[in-house]
Order: sequence, then C-alpha cells, then structure tokens
Amino acid sequence: MTDLPHAGHQIKYVTNFEDLVSLPFDGPVNAICFTRKLPGNFAEIVSKVKLNGNIAVLEPDELLELQLSEQGQLARQVLLNDLKLLTAQGASPTLNLIRYYERDDAYPFFPTDVYSFHVDRSPIPTNTFLCTYHGEASEILPNAQAEQKVLVPQIRDELQKLYAGADEGFESFLSEHFFDLHYRAKPEAHPISLGLGNLWRLAVDHPESKVLPCVHRAPREKTGEVRLLMIC
Repeated sequence: MTDLPHAGHQIKYVTNFEDLVSLPFDGPVNAICFTRKLPGNFAEIVSKVKLNGNIAVLEPDELLELQLSEQGQLARQVLLNDLKLLTAQGASPTLNLIRYYERDDAYPFFPTDVYSFHVDRSPIPTNTFLCTYHGEASEILPNAQAEQKVLVPQIRDELQKLYAGADEGFESFLSEHFFDLHYRAKPEAHPISLGLGNLWRLAVDHPESKVLPCVHRAPREKTGEVRLLMIC
C-alpha cells in the first residue's frame, strides 16, 4: 500500500480490493482508494442505454442484454465484478447513469444537494463506496480545509431566522434538515478529484466511528455528458 502526502495523510492508497474493505480508518485516515486503470470502453455502455430522465439505475440484467464490442464487453465485466465484490461484502451497490442531479432551491442561501460539500450519516456502522467509470469524477475536501457551514456566524444567523423557534430545539432543526452535514471550502483549499476507475471507501458519520467523516461532493457535469457511477 502507499500513503501519499498531498492530502495530509487523510487518504490511504491500496492496490487490491481486500485491503480496500479490510483496512481500518485510523487517526486522520478517513478515505481509502483502490487505484486502478480499468480496461474496456465505458463510454460505449453509456451510449447504448436510453436515459429518459436525469438519473437512471442500470440493472445487471439490463447490462447483460447490451450488444457490445469487445472493449464494451470488457467494461461490462468490470462493472459486474465490482457489483459482485461489493454485494459479497454486504453492501447494496447501484450503477447510476446521471445527466445531472436536481438542485435544492428550497433555501437559496444554503443548498443541501449533493453538489455541496457534505458528509454522509448513518445510524449504524457503514461506509460509502463509490467509483466513477465515465464522466466527471466526484471530489473530496480534506477536513482541515473544510468548515461546517452551521458554525459560520453569518450562515448560523440566517438559519436561526429561518428556524424562529425555541433555542433548545435549534440543533435538532439543523439535523432534521441536514444543514449540519454541509461544509464549505476554506480559502486556499484544494479539493481532490477521485479520478476515473478508482474504487473509494469513505468514512461515514455514525455513532461508533473513531474518525472524522469524509467531506465530498458530486461534480458539475459537462453539458451533454452522462456520468456512470457506482455508489453504495
């Protein structure tokens, strides 16, 4: 395995799936990356699937029905194998084709959609796994370069105006509306692209976690381009 310094030792890089799923998060490490150069033509798979809406789930049966070239078949085998490996670990992976996600405009000064830097939360111990096979890749933000939005005085003041309730219920309000999951980049921050083909495991905010949750976000898609993403 290899530890690279550019993310302040927050990311651990491994070379096989077993290390990806078995190595513990510890200390500053809250993201593990299985670095890969994948064979096959994933763009061909994307082009063969009719996408009626903004997002669609590509089921294994549908994937198997596609008529593909040799390179397309190699890409399909990678996808099926990743699904199999993650499912065997007790995860529930899905393959998503994404034109774009819906934007949150309920609170214009504080969007809570996936384009905002955020952490995932769970009531039980779990991890977030993801891999981008085609299109723009997701990003993570080192925790030292992020600040929780609800702690920024100006933002907190606006949220208190929105809440307009008893003081003792304010923190619950922030949690119920997922405001407390969102972060902003500090000046001079450097988000890190997760790259294409790499399989990532990110720490989640849950009661038994011993590390900080990993701050991440979805990328802004290029016009006319469809992303192919596995996530669970």
